[in-house]
Amino acid sequence: MSSHEVWAGGPPADDRPDDRRGVGDGDGTAPGTDEDEGARGVAHADHDPGHAGAGTDDRGDDGGDDYDDDDYDDGDDDGDDELARAAAAVEADLDVAAVIAERDDYLDALRRVQADFANFKKQTIRRNTDLVQRAAESLVSKLLPVLDACDGAMSHEESHEQVRPVYEALMDALEKEGLEVVFPDQELFDPHLHDAVVHEGDHGDGQGGEPVVTAVLRTGYLWKGRVLRPAMVKVKG
Repeated sequence: MSSHEVWAGGPPADDRPDDRRGVGDGDGTAPGTDEDEGARGVAHADHDPGHAGAGTDDRGDDGGDDYDDDDYDDGDDDGDDELARAAAAVEADLDVAAVIAERDDYLDALRRVQADFANFKKQTIRRNTDLVQRAAESLVSKLLPVLDACDGAMSHEESHEQVRPVYEALMDALEKEGLEVVFPDQELFDPHLHDAVVHEGDHGDGQGGEPVVTAVLRTGYLWKGRVLRPAMVKVKG
């Protein structure tokens, strides 16, 4: 093979000029090699976007340099929460104190109302009882003339047996309700129970000068311990 034919195919690689071989950083690497590889990498990423994205995410995850904004706000949020809880506790204490004071006021008012009602109840019962007793007393007072008529009829022998059963039945019913008979024959005179209409002088009978009932002119009566009508009597002494 002639030298012409050899040069026609181009000089051997080792015999090429330095500008074709390139001068690198001293390591024999042709200039532009890194740029070509970067371009090829970019082109490859363009053709495979999923792969490029995955690589980007991996770098983000592996680097550990990305922080969430919420991480910086946790401290402030905790402080705000503590303040809010403290304020709520203070407000709750104030509310409890107010509720306790209001409760005490209501209890005092309730006790006063209860005491007033108890007194009103006692007064009402006493008043009603007194009204019932007075009504019964008024009825018995109206029956006293009937009893006096029975006493007068029994003083006669001819009508004694006929009137006595009626008188005893009436007196039995009235005595069960609280009627008492006042018949102080030969007893000491009591101005609260007796009405002296006739007075006789002392004849020295040894009674010590104290007045004594010598005769009962009209029977007296008590109703539930109170004087309904004093006995009309004749007194000596």
